[in-house]
Amino acid sequence: MNSHGGDEQRVVWAVVDTGIGPLLLAATGEGLVSVVFHARETVRRRALERLADRLGAEPVEAPGSPLLTEAIRQVEEYFSGARRNFALPLDWSLISGFNRQVLRELAEGVPYGTVVGYGDLARRVGQPGAAQAVGVAMGSNPLPVVVPCHRVVESDGGIGGFGGGLETKRKLLALEGVLPEPLF
Repeated sequence: MNSHGGDEQRVVWAVVDTGIGPLLLAATGEGLVSVVFHARETVRRRALERLADRLGAEPVEAPGSPLLTEAIRQVEEYFSGARRNFALPLDWSLISGFNRQVLRELAEGVPYGTVVGYGDLARRVGQPGAAQAVGVAMGSNPLPVVVPCHRVVESDGGIGGFGGGLETKRKLLALEGVLPEPLF
């Protein structure tokens, strides 16, 4: 129990080197709570400060933690081409409302190697006019890669935006066979 009479949240984190650069993975007792792109020192420090503020607990570096072991293994398998679907408990506490609804539909309804338009995803959650709001939900995704916002594209065939950068999005789509591998 903490000083406010509640159970203190435990947040652990580790950095995993991947084909798109270092990813910070953070987990709670509920599951994976955050994935952060380009997790070098400055980005990592800011992400950990935000997590501490949002979750009310100081994240602890613990790559061997049982809370992270399976997530690390599955992320490594995904980037090696040996995994197509993540089977991890997820902690959705950093997102709510419409954004959570959209991200859950994305996680469950858009399989590896496929893409969906922003408007199509809006229709799937019963909000056919909310394509822009779907874009906002993608930008607020606390679990990119695992909740595959890179699979959401523009209806006219454009790649769309991406919080990890367009080159990262291209690499993820190439990994899944949607786009050709970048030449350089």
